[in-house]
Amino acid sequence: MATTELQMNPQLEQIHGEIRDLFRALSNGFQRLDKMKDSNRQSKQLEELTGKMRECKRLIKEFDREIKDEESKNPPEVNKQLNDEKQSMIKELNSYVAMRKTYMNTLGNKKIELFDMGAGVSEPTADENVKMASSMSNQELVDHGMKTMDETDQAIERSKKVVEQTIEVGTQTAGTLKGQTDQMGRIVNELDTIQFSIKKASQLVKEIGRQVATDKCIMLFLFLIVCGVIAIIVVKIVNPNNKDIRDIPGLAPPAPSRRLLYLRSPQ
Repeated sequence: MATTELQMNPQLEQIHGEIRDLFRALSNGFQRLDKMKDSNRQSKQLEELTGKMRECKRLIKEFDREIKDEESKNPPEVNKQLNDEKQSMIKELNSYVAMRKTYMNTLGNKKIELFDMGAGVSEPTADENVKMASSMSNQELVDHGMKTMDETDQAIERSKKVVEQTIEVGTQTAGTLKGQTDQMGRIVNELDTIQFSIKKASQLVKEIGRQVATDKCIMLFLFLIVCGVIAIIVVKIVNPNNKDIRDIPGLAPPAPSRRLLYLRSPQ
């Protein structure tokens, strides 16, 4: 990724430029190393390249710290581009580390430096007192090989234990997930049942409401009929001679008033 495509503050640009300069120096150094025939010169060249790798690793760490400090100020797209550039530089540095290991194995130097910086690069560590393979006797080589085989066997046993523990944890996790899945299925079924019950209850409430409304209408009509009958009876009693109102069946008309004749005796 080109520097012009990245949005960086002056501090990041300076660190990025120094890292790129070191990468160019490493590339040229390994090219010169291919042309060297003397093993002593090759060892010296490897030491110089190792120092450049250490400096490059330090600058990548500093670059990562600057990215984190500026993360809240930059938009997400810029942060992603800067992190991608960091990962690209880590991969490039790892490629030079792998090349250095290859050259060291070719020279028979057993001093190994491991790089690991969180995202892929580490602090170099080395055993400065390891003998060169060319200076070891046959018995020393056999002893060293047996020791290496024992360490490898122990590492394999530890790896097996880790794998077994991982499988056990995975089995437990799968069982837990299955139980949670079954529980979620039961909850869904219960929710479906509750929803169906709510729907049936809503329909029943609507039917009850319609019945209540019908009963009220019937009571209203009955009340009006009773009121009408009462009104007719009252009118008949008050004005029995009103011919506009027919007699109510079953109800006898009011008895006519009787007039008493009073006869006066003759004087």
